[in-house]
Amino acid sequence: MEDLKTSETWRVFRIQSELVEGFETLHNLGPAVSIFGSSKLGPGNKYYDEAVALAKSLADDGFAIITGGGPGIMEGANKGAKKGKAPSVGLNIAIPTEQIPNRYQDISLSFRYFFIRKLMFIKYAIAYI
Repeated sequence: MEDLKTSETWRVFRIQSELVEGFETLHNLGPAVSIFGSSKLGPGNKYYDEAVALAKSLADDGFAIITGGGPGIMEGANKGAKKGKAPSVGLNIAIPTEQIPNRYQDISLSFRYFFIRKLMFIKYAIAYI
């Protein structure tokens, strides 16, 4: 029972460290758009291609692009941002059954806690797709 109390106490510091890392990394990001989408739709799919085009257009207009950092629509949006003129951000989640971060991220953060990750999506974006 004592081990459980100790591990719960230390969880507070892990949560705090994710908050600090996210805030420090993203605080100068500028205007951003969070794009959410399926991890299953890859290159060649019309929605993947539309994500690339939309993110490039937004990036060319000065909006950073924030995604979950995985494959599919997330990758398409990060790829479009890389082709454009604004940062491409991936907010990855560290769980065994989830994705490997895609290669189109200028800024890549890895989160253990979903709620911290969701906070970063919301806090640093001015629009959500």
